Amino acid sequence: MLPDGYSDVPAGKLAAVVTCLEMRAPPARRDDPEQPGITLDRMATPDLAWYRDLYSRIGTEWLWASRLAMADADLTAVLHHRDVEVYGVMKEGRAEGLLELDFREEGVCELAFFGLTPATIGGGTGRWLMNRAIARAWSREALQRFWVHTCTLDSPQALNFYIRSGFTPVKRQVEVFDDPRLAGILPETAAPVVPIIRA
Repeated sequence: MLPDGYSDVPAGKLAAVVTCLEMRAPPARRDDPEQPGITLDRMATPDLAWYRDLYSRIGTEWLWASRLAMADADLTAVLHHRDVEVYGVMKEGRAEGLLELDFREEGVCELAFFGLTPATIGGGTGRWLMNRAIARAWSREALQRFWVHTCTLDSPQALNFYIRSGFTPVKRQVEVFDDPRLAGILPETAAPVVPIIRA
């Protein structure tokens, strides 16, 4: 456990407060905003270039980098696993949102990745997508826990959105990790509100 007060973070590292949330039963269904021209398509064996492009367009602003740093073989093993479901939110023939559900742990589903590009933010697509994520997760009869984590580097709206969707915060952690901009995984212009400290 970290002591009260300030704790130093080494140069070249970032620190984020991570909140883990879960639901143990399906919540009451929320209104489902109409989304004309938008579909949710299952990608049974996602192409890595397709996935990384979408992941980057959604997550660069929030310093998403874990999947970009993975070797091709490792990422393929995750995305093509029979208990991992990847969906694209399709708009005008292009993926503009990502839903990734991980059922690899028995009785559990992790909302591994959930996000939209700027082209689909603000029109109710997030609620529409979450409704489908919840329905798909709880369609498995043996499911006992649906969980997600978010952090202070994510969108400021993310935590409250998950709570409104029926998730309950259950744990808070501090994550310290290499700044992906200094590692060359993301451009140094990413997330300009988060300063880069080299030394």
